[in-house]
Amino acid sequence: MISITSGKGGVGKTNMVANLAVAFADMGKRVLIFDADMGLANVDIIFGIHPKYHVGHVITGEKELSEVIAMASGRVGVIPAASGDTAFADLTEGQKLSLLAEFEGLDNLYDIMLIDTAAGISSNVIYFNSAAEECIVVVTGEPTSVTDAYGMIKVMFLNGTKHFKLLVNMARGLQEAKAVYATLSQAADRFLKGVVLEFVGYVPFDDHLRQAVVGRKPVIEQYPAAASSRSITKIAEQILKSPSGTPGTGNISFFMNRLISGENP
Repeated sequence: MISITSGKGGVGKTNMVANLAVAFADMGKRVLIFDADMGLANVDIIFGIHPKYHVGHVITGEKELSEVIAMASGRVGVIPAASGDTAFADLTEGQKLSLLAEFEGLDNLYDIMLIDTAAGISSNVIYFNSAAEECIVVVTGEPTSVTDAYGMIKVMFLNGTKHFKLLVNMARGLQEAKAVYATLSQAADRFLKGVVLEFVGYVPFDDHLRQAVVGRKPVIEQYPAAASSRSITKIAEQILKSPSGTPGTGNISFFMNRLISGENP
């Protein structure tokens, strides 16, 4: 269970979710994306799909979870979120319990579940990040992105999460990516004792990424030979071989039970 999050919007977080999902699927993994940005869903845009239903229909009892899962790229399951609907921006305890019952039915059907959280530090974001076995923070070299990423890490640290993976997006080279990592790592070492920040790689600034979004297709499919596509594949490999920050049972009901109970890694 991997949450992918960011301190601010505009850093390409959802793009990374979609492309990592395809990379994992290409490695033979059964992958499910949970679009947890309850008010501003856009995973469907990256894949160019048009889901008829979303998780809101599950929460309200209109549909079962299996009925709202859409297929993307022919091999990635997507649980869409509502777009432009603030009703689900902050889930109640009852709504979380409703989701729990539905998620239990997906046990053993998937190897990897990617949780695309909203940007920022809303209550939903904290819940999903705290409950996941791994938390990947997407950041760019912009000072505002670095500052907000640190803010996200600090909030999650105060909620009990101590292990983070850092993915630097739209970097102009390894030197810039490592400088971003060094800045965040040094700040964490100084002010957040016990935090482990692991660098899993960077995706270079690549116009193919923008072109793929316009074409509503993951860059790893649209332009497999692009520098960004090759980097994403390497990052996916690194994520799979690196140890998880949180020992878990590896099933979806475990994730949801931790979310409900409020347990932290």
